[in-house]
Amino acid sequence: MIQMEYKEIIRILIRRWWLIVLPVVLSAVISIPDLMRDGAGLSGGFTTQIRYSAAQKLNLPEREGDYTDIWRASEYTVHAMTDWARSSSFRHEIASILGDAQDALHGLQIAADNVRSVGVVYMSHPNGEALGAIADAAVLVLNSRTQRYFPQLEGDAAQVTILDQPAIVAAPPALPSRFAPFVRLGVALLIGLAIAVFAEFVDPTIYHQDDLRRLGLPLLGSIPKERA
Repeated sequence: MIQMEYKEIIRILIRRWWLIVLPVVLSAVISIPDLMRDGAGLSGGFTTQIRYSAAQKLNLPEREGDYTDIWRASEYTVHAMTDWARSSSFRHEIASILGDAQDALHGLQIAADNVRSVGVVYMSHPNGEALGAIADAAVLVLNSRTQRYFPQLEGDAAQVTILDQPAIVAAPPALPSRFAPFVRLGVALLIGLAIAVFAEFVDPTIYHQDDLRRLGLPLLGSIPKERA
């Protein structure tokens, strides 16, 4: 019985192959350009990062010791700046520097983290040129705007040292973007199979003697196809 069902499936696939292939072909027309597109077309945007260290200006007399408290104060300063970089006020300061170009902030993603006295600001944007201008503005904000948000700095901007100049790097496309064409082709194949099965179900035409047996009709004889 299983063997007969398997043969029937094969017959349906052969008989309705064009219904299966048609959705796949239509999907391929849409998907193949995405597969053939160059890296820029599939770009996931651009990223950059700003690594920096910072410390509060301290007016201390000469003294002996390892200055552990100064290092700890630097760590606290960078930690506070990390939280600030995640805030809307940090974006606002970048926008004020960009001026008329602040529309470039649309699509900008900012994240920040720090390890002890070294902080990192991560930024991503769909446009590499715009991200370069944003990164330059962010460096200026780090260097000159901290005193507006941290009263403990007593009106002086934190002493910031940029450890690495921001480099704009093309980000790889997200996994859904890379596999979307193959997913569309797979879905189109399933749709084609469903259409073929539905067409077979509603078609009253008798194609094979097994169709008669399923209807409960007796088979008296058959005429084989003429072979060359």
